[in-house]
Amino acid sequence: MQRNLNHPTIVTIEKIIEETPTVRTLVFSDDVMPNVLPGQFAMVWIPGVNELPMSVMISKETGKAAFTVRKHGPSSTGLFNVPVGGQIGIRGPYGNSFDIKEGKLLLVGGGTGLVPMMRLLTFVKPTDDVTVLMGAKSKDEVFFENLANDLLTNNLHHVIVSTDDGSYGEKGFVTDLVEKLVSKTHFDAVYVCGPEIMMYKTVQSAHSRNIFVQASLERMMKCGVGICGSCCMGEDLVCRDGTVFDGDHLSKNIEFGHLHRNKAGILENYQV
Repeated sequence: MQRNLNHPTIVTIEKIIEETPTVRTLVFSDDVMPNVLPGQFAMVWIPGVNELPMSVMISKETGKAAFTVRKHGPSSTGLFNVPVGGQIGIRGPYGNSFDIKEGKLLLVGGGTGLVPMMRLLTFVKPTDDVTVLMGAKSKDEVFFENLANDLLTNNLHHVIVSTDDGSYGEKGFVTDLVEKLVSKTHFDAVYVCGPEIMMYKTVQSAHSRNIFVQASLERMMKCGVGICGSCCMGEDLVCRDGTVFDGDHLSKNIEFGHLHRNKAGILENYQV
């Protein structure tokens, strides 16, 4: 029987990886999710709690995928607390994916925004010159550094970590590193996912220099299929028209990096 991608499929959590004190990766077996494209997402149902959108994390094991979740609000905390043997529902995948270029590439991820960047790394060519920037608040919130190094096996790659407090790697915001790199090096493409203010500054840095740039946006999503309208950003529905948008498109959207909608659908300013 063919699987209905819009109907929740129940999967069992088989393994939990403790990434940081507030971040876990939950691994499960599935026929569909291991093969999603970088940038696509799933809607994840936590029984008795809620449903929320999640980027699909890669797994080194065949036939397995994962979700990497940071404990924050009620829904993400509910997913964070699902134990080994616990069950969740998944539907999708939804959304578009990154346009994968060749050559000199810059991948920028902040927090769990690194998840689509890790999947993107499995699609780059061995001959590409890839730089991965990872942003975190402090040393104990750094994760996926070893994984990124494992995925990039040639001599051209660079993995650079920045922490806001300077407790590990470069000190400062990851967007400062982006500005520094794109001001002296021409990249063939820049890809970014993370907090929207971080993505906004990264897109600005690249787009103003005519560098191809794409961002995978994270907005409030309740349906994932373009019906509820909760993820609207100007005239765009992030779940239906994205989640991946390019710099040309984002530069014309007056809400990107400035306004977002809360759970009630009310526009609010981003706090910089």
